Amino acid sequence: MLRFFFLPRRGAIQIILLSGTLLLLAASVLAQDKIVWSDQEKPIVEQIRGLRKLDDAVRAQTTKDLALKIRQLPPVPNKLQLAGGLANLSTEGDFGRDTLQEVTTTLAAAVREQPPAGKPGEPDSLYVELASLVRYEHMQADSDNPQFAAAMAKLEADDAKRQNADFTLTDLQGKPWHLQDLRGKVVLVNFWATWCPPCRKEMPDLDALYNKFKDQGFVVLAISDEEAAKVSPFISDHKISYPVLLDPGRKVNDLFIVEGIPKSFVYDRSGKLAAQSIDMRTRNQFLAMLAAAGLQ
Repeated sequence: MLRFFFLPRRGAIQIILLSGTLLLLAASVLAQDKIVWSDQEKPIVEQIRGLRKLDDAVRAQTTKDLALKIRQLPPVPNKLQLAGGLANLSTEGDFGRDTLQEVTTTLAAAVREQPPAGKPGEPDSLYVELASLVRYEHMQADSDNPQFAAAMAKLEADDAKRQNADFTLTDLQGKPWHLQDLRGKVVLVNFWATWCPPCRKEMPDLDALYNKFKDQGFVVLAISDEEAAKVSPFISDHKISYPVLLDPGRKVNDLFIVEGIPKSFVYDRSGKLAAQSIDMRTRNQFLAMLAAAGLQ
């Protein structure tokens, strides 16, 4: 999943896009520091950097091995960053529940050994990451740190807002789409961008499922905050057939509390939020989400 970090520079706000291994640098970048990796950590960093280049089957085993290696590291600050960075990459598809559980266990152990402080009044992002794995990926983890409970409560509150969300946006052909007008249909709201590798990877599967189920009342609303001049040629080149909507100013992104992409939310025919993803999905994972909304 690609995440957004905002850094002030020369009086303006620049968007720094951090993902994968770059997420490992987030805390130090924000503090304008530089991470110094130990000799034991450097090979792990290099392997994490290369995960997206691997075939999925190889990536699954490599991810599992990395989780175990990170867990065996001494409890130093870099261990938190490595565990969080690996977790961030491990939800980009389906690498097996055993692999994801090892990643979750490693992250839980890291925050238990060295609990990150977080900002006053809100849980640290690593606790939110751990809570997301528990709530949305159905992994096993626990923590008696109040920040974990706060993170779980935050996710529950965010979902309540998404349940009641409504919007009207216009697609690339100029047609307006109003979410609440689509009651009676199964609706998948997908947040994406042209520059996002995981977004691009899941689009062919999503398009194939749209064409398979659209006659059964399935609607995909793919939302980008980019300009039409960038989105339109991309959609044309990749022959995407589902509706693509533009969100200038990121109002709908903010409404859905989207802090990283891709993200997908599935509403059943009654308008209930039936399933959601915290990252890119494979065809089978999308099918499971649609099944939760009664579409098979």
